[in-house]
Amino acid sequence: MSPRGVATPDVRERLFAAAERVVERDGPGALTSRAVTTEAGCAKGLLHAHFAGFDGFVAELCLDRFARTAAKAGALAGLVGQGTVAGNLDAVVLALFDSGGPAVSGLTLSRPDAALRVREALAAGAPGFAAIEEAVAAYLEAERRLGRTPAALDPATAALALVGTSHHLLMTTWPGSPDPRPAVRRLVATLVPPGG
Repeated sequence: MSPRGVATPDVRERLFAAAERVVERDGPGALTSRAVTTEAGCAKGLLHAHFAGFDGFVAELCLDRFARTAAKAGALAGLVGQGTVAGNLDAVVLALFDSGGPAVSGLTLSRPDAALRVREALAAGAPGFAAIEEAVAAYLEAERRLGRTPAALDPATAALALVGTSHHLLMTTWPGSPDPRPAVRRLVATLVPPGG
């Protein structure tokens, strides 16, 4: 436990990681500010000192994870012509499901104030599904020009299919339900046949 008055390094990520562990282990219903700070091993008031209440914390956690995935999608531009197209896409799309993504998204949906904050942030330009979709479409277009995806592939439609399916699975997958990753991998393999 961090003593009172001593700075806690990287407090946001420490609390976010703790929240993800609580949700993965005990489900979204177990997530409270006390559970998060206990899991993080820090003072009980730390969460409220750094976030606008618990709904603010949940919204920031969801937005942070979206931003991380959007950054990973943006990095696809540097992978054009390298590795396999399917492998590169897997790394981005499946990142949405890492670290308890479905449970965190479900938690956000179950908290109206947190969901409103996420919607408002996305509308104001915070990176989310639209940024991921744009990056995937640009990547697929670049790979198509190199002949590494089928010539008939429509990059924008394929990106919409990948991101839309991921969004659907993210919002409908709860702890204890089947792992959504195999369905995403099958979709990637259908859109970008092996060898791409």
